[in-house]
Amino acid sequence: MKLACVLTAVFACITIAAFTVLPPRLCFKGGKNYTFYCGSSSADCREVLTSSPDVKRLFIKDVCGESAEYENFDLESFLKSVNGKVVFMEELSDSVNYYCTADLPYSVKLYGHDINLHVCIKDGSAKAASPIIFGGY
Repeated sequence: MKLACVLTAVFACITIAAFTVLPPRLCFKGGKNYTFYCGSSSADCREVLTSSPDVKRLFIKDVCGESAEYENFDLESFLKSVNGKVVFMEELSDSVNYYCTADLPYSVKLYGHDINLHVCIKDGSAKAASPIIFGGY
């Protein structure tokens, strides 16, 4: 019983220290349905969904991208928050996709451009991902 209490206390201290010492590591703030993409490429990508991304990020490996969903989305404000610039866009029947450069850690090469932010706007809501949205929206 004493060992369990000691181990619990040590784990709590490590967790608190990790949150105070480690820099923020999330690409997106304020979104819902946060997803981490894990693997070495889109071919072997697996999605890890979480409602607690700050905590989950500390315990997963091989992260190759992140995404979050937003309601009442303002593209211009969002781009400003990540120092983003639209490189090209695609209009589909039900959505508009913006492929951008931004101050984000992940990137892919698309049509000869380095892209590290993909935003899909659909029915007033949006999904933002770095480098791109894997698995659809």
